[in-house]
Amino acid sequence: MTAPLNLFGLPPGVDFARALVDGIEARLVTAPPEAWARLTLIVNSGRMARRVTEELSRGAPRLLPRLVPVADIARLAPSLPAPDPLTLRLDIATFLTRLIDRQPNLAPKSDIFSLAGSLAALLEEMEGEGLTPDAFDRLDLGEHAAHWQRSRSILGAALGYLTAGEGAPATAEGRRARAVDALIAQWAAAPPTDPVIIAGSTGSRGTTRRLMMAVARLPIGAVVLPGFDADMPETHWHALSDALTGEDHPQFRFHALLNALDAEIGSIRAWRPDAAPPAPARNRLISLALCPAPVTDRWISEGASLPSLGEATRQMTLVHAPTPRAEAQAIALRLRLALAQGRRAALVTPDRELGRQVTTALARWGIVPDDSAGVPLHQTAPGRFLRMIAELGCGNLQLAALVALLKHPLASSGSDRGTHLRAVREFELLVRRKPLGRDAAHALAECAEGTPEHGGWATWLTNWLNDVAASPPTTPLTDRVARHLELTERLAAGPGSSGAGALWLEAAGDAARAAMDALRVAAPAYTETMSGADFVALLFAHLARDSVQDPRLSHPDIAILGALEARGLSSDTVILGGLNEGVWPGTPAPDPWLNRRMRYDAGLLLPERQIGLAAHDFQQAVAADEVILTRALRDAEAETVPSRWLNRLTNLLKGLGDAGNQALEEMEARGTSILAMAAALDRPHEAVPSEPRPSPCPPVADRPNSLSVTQISKLIRDPYSIYAAKILDLQRLAPLGEPPDARAKGIALHNTMEAFLADRNAWHGDPAAAHHALSTAAWRVLSTTATDLAIARLWHARLMAAADRIVSGEIDRLVEGTPVLVEERGALPLATSGFRLTAKPDRIDRLSDGTYAVWDYKSGSIPTAREVAAFDKQLPLEAAMVEAGSFPGLGSGPVSRLGYIALSPSGKDRDEGVLDKDGAKAADVERADLERLIAAYSDPSQGYSARRAVKSRDDPSDYDHLSRRGEWDMSDDPVQFPVGGPE
Repeated sequence: MTAPLNLFGLPPGVDFARALVDGIEARLVTAPPEAWARLTLIVNSGRMARRVTEELSRGAPRLLPRLVPVADIARLAPSLPAPDPLTLRLDIATFLTRLIDRQPNLAPKSDIFSLAGSLAALLEEMEGEGLTPDAFDRLDLGEHAAHWQRSRSILGAALGYLTAGEGAPATAEGRRARAVDALIAQWAAAPPTDPVIIAGSTGSRGTTRRLMMAVARLPIGAVVLPGFDADMPETHWHALSDALTGEDHPQFRFHALLNALDAEIGSIRAWRPDAAPPAPARNRLISLALCPAPVTDRWISEGASLPSLGEATRQMTLVHAPTPRAEAQAIALRLRLALAQGRRAALVTPDRELGRQVTTALARWGIVPDDSAGVPLHQTAPGRFLRMIAELGCGNLQLAALVALLKHPLASSGSDRGTHLRAVREFELLVRRKPLGRDAAHALAECAEGTPEHGGWATWLTNWLNDVAASPPTTPLTDRVARHLELTERLAAGPGSSGAGALWLEAAGDAARAAMDALRVAAPAYTETMSGADFVALLFAHLARDSVQDPRLSHPDIAILGALEARGLSSDTVILGGLNEGVWPGTPAPDPWLNRRMRYDAGLLLPERQIGLAAHDFQQAVAADEVILTRALRDAEAETVPSRWLNRLTNLLKGLGDAGNQALEEMEARGTSILAMAAALDRPHEAVPSEPRPSPCPPVADRPNSLSVTQISKLIRDPYSIYAAKILDLQRLAPLGEPPDARAKGIALHNTMEAFLADRNAWHGDPAAAHHALSTAAWRVLSTTATDLAIARLWHARLMAAADRIVSGEIDRLVEGTPVLVEERGALPLATSGFRLTAKPDRIDRLSDGTYAVWDYKSGSIPTAREVAAFDKQLPLEAAMVEAGSFPGLGSGPVSRLGYIALSPSGKDRDEGVLDKDGAKAADVERADLERLIAAYSDPSQGYSARRAVKSRDDPSDYDHLSRRGEWDMSDDPVQFPVGGPE
């Protein structure tokens, strides 16, 4: 007679760790104390091991069993070499690099490291499932596309290359598989005399399933299954026979385990008959809602026999948040309320972004949750620092990236950090005030010259940047890692310091140092040379595989868990967050090597396995005492689709008549209440009145006594900007990393025309020579001033598209006169007020008749005649200054021509008349108007109104935020109010 299998189960919702320890205690109640020490307990994860240790520490003192997470099962077997996963990936990358060099059409080189990672994962899965490379030779690809056949050939070559040698396991999963096989053989030869228990695993991996099967057959072994659904009818159970249709069910792995053991569902006994779930009625409801697809018609017949739906859903809440942020706020509030009620609470979600948002929201109350995932290493301070320096070494040094790096908290952390930050501030202000044509070397030289106290810092940083730039384009990985670490530690140490500053300190620093040491050790496995961009990709992927946790900071009663960690739940309130398709369950990652059918035929795991495991985790978590189910109706891009399990639950309730609909409405009403409370947190206690449209009236003594001709236009159109710039002395700083704007383009093209005219003797009268000279001058100016060569090429091309018109116009203008003043400043004092008008004309020509022509270059649109008459007074005011002799070296004289020279391809030159519409000289009229305008602003009651006469509602102003535009509208009257004056 065959001995019964030692298979046990615990229902969903039970505190698994506590029930497991209680069951062991009941079985060892009459055993001597040392029996505990002889027990081997294998659990599914490190977190479960910690939970079991907590429970073992409860109650009377006892000896502890040998506690082993299943990932460390190799500790129980004869010694096997521990393979390094990074070395394996680099070894695969070497093979793929050589293969793609011979066959470039196989894949782009930029994908080598991602393909190497996926191939390593495939090899790990194969070793775990006990497959050999010849499994792919048996695949029939007659009906598959050609690229799958090419994929199989690459797999065959790669796996043959990787598995050749001494036969040692290539992956950690292969090592575990060998250890399990050795254990099974050892137990077959001599069954253990001490108990062996494996608990918390579902057997989703072949290695774990073989171990569970072996332990279940041991005379003193036991397998304790988590979340076993004893409420599931046999008809539902038998519907799981087909993996292609049943693997996404939460109980499928148990069905597969029983099939492998040639056993029936009755073989699974209760581990603790008295361990009742918190909500048995809810467990039956969820079991029916998640029934296998082929038997969903049983909803009608079996739904009628469900116990009270009110009782099943009494402690359930359903939150349909409008946005992910609202979902995170509601979750954080509910966690905080649970804490106030003295309850332990946990958020269970696979959505790491949601977890981070909830962590941020909890900071409102100073709560740091115990986050099982920790912080990804590449997002910690050392991880970001390492990545930023690697990106800086790719040959494209951007000032924005450099300033961000210098502000990093680890930069110069080994020296005087305050001095470093002051120097960085001066450097940043310099490049923001003069953004055009400033590279790091020039900016550092100007910084050292302008602030001598930072000269040593500038020299240190210049030398460091020179070493960064000296990195060869391609180099062996070993050299690149060593150089990267040397540069990183130098920047972290700071000027005049050795070591690495604070780079390798605390938990994140320890993890970063360990990751970089592992990369340095594994680097020889990649025998090809590597570019800077490839190193950045490799470093990012390598750091992203690790995470950092600091349990010292976390709250003991608030946790954020991944779905797997939910098996060890011991919380009173459980929130299941991110219940949308693509999140929970997540979308299976695409396999670049095998499609779904090929994986099935080869004996590999199907993509649905992940969905089935996620379903099992959901079924366990939703069975807690109090459950809140949350989802966001929209993400950043579009409306979301509810999780299939949430859809099944709501559809089942809707189909169960009035009782089901009422239960669902009550769940949603509780969710709406939470959302309303969360929204109220951000609602101000009292409304803050909007600010009026401002028109500040500063003291006359503080008002500007000098403006340029272009600023006169601003005084007419937007007086507030003159108030902010001239009285408050607030100047706009250019954003770092922003592409050059129209103003920068205008400056560059003006400089181009100045250089072109300076060389006029070489091309005067020769259109072909002039065309060439314009192109040469343009490229010389643009290539040295534009921050991006691509922008320089674009501007050059657009200018040369108008070259024929520009050259023709210049030849004609040089026949009529000679440029006598280009970009030189002059000033005109107004006798009645003491005000000074300044100007820097683009160009003034002396014509053959002795009069002057004033020209203005326009890289954009030319102002219309109505705009000139209303506010664009630049040309007539400059004419008035010429006639008054306001420019040094240029005598006074009449102005007979005013005009615009268009530099854009679609533009057209235009002459302005020197007379206004009434026949008076425009220069005289505008000078008189200027006198009246300045006199008006000499009145203390005259305010500087915001956006007085802007061209359009969308015209930007650098000071819109200061005037609080948006709180007032253009239709509002400006409100004058005094500012400044004696205190």
